[in-house]
Amino acid sequence: MATPFFGKRENETQTGLRHGPGNGYGTSGSSGALQPGASSLNANPLNAAKAVTESPAAAAAGKEGGSKLTVGPNIKLKGVEITDCDTLVVEGLVEATMDSRVIQISEQGAFKGSAEIDVAEIRGEFNGNLTVRQKLVIYSTGKVTGIIRYGKLVIEEGGQLSGEILFGALAAAKPASVAKPGLQAV
Repeated sequence: MATPFFGKRENETQTGLRHGPGNGYGTSGSSGALQPGASSLNANPLNAAKAVTESPAAAAAGKEGGSKLTVGPNIKLKGVEITDCDTLVVEGLVEATMDSRVIQISEQGAFKGSAEIDVAEIRGEFNGNLTVRQKLVIYSTGKVTGIIRYGKLVIEEGGQLSGEILFGALAAAKPASVAKPGLQAV
């Protein structure tokens, strides 16, 4: 016999919970109850709207099934180097150095440090050295300060950008052909 913790998800599907008559979500005769096998995600118009308005970066990351690190609300992650992470979602505070594909900072989230990424979506705060190889999106609640390099830039009304701002993230990268002292190019 399994403990209550192990049996909680047996009625879930990948798209949401399956609700059937008599399961505590309404009476079996109520018109608002879902039929067995129906998905609550598809039945809720708010969730459907959310799926339609999902950001391109989130959609791309989800389709490829890459690695994702979420730093939740009220979590502080300090003094780390983040590598091999396709998507970093910041809902708390992160003080780090990272090289990744996507960073998403929520309204209550903050990132301090250095980041080299492909796509950045900022709804909270970023402070430090930011190199965005493709697209930097700053939403109305977003604030980005420091040394910022970008390929493309979108700032929603109300978004803030300050510091040393340079166009051309690829130009900021060090050329591979630079000879290092003590080494000979062949």
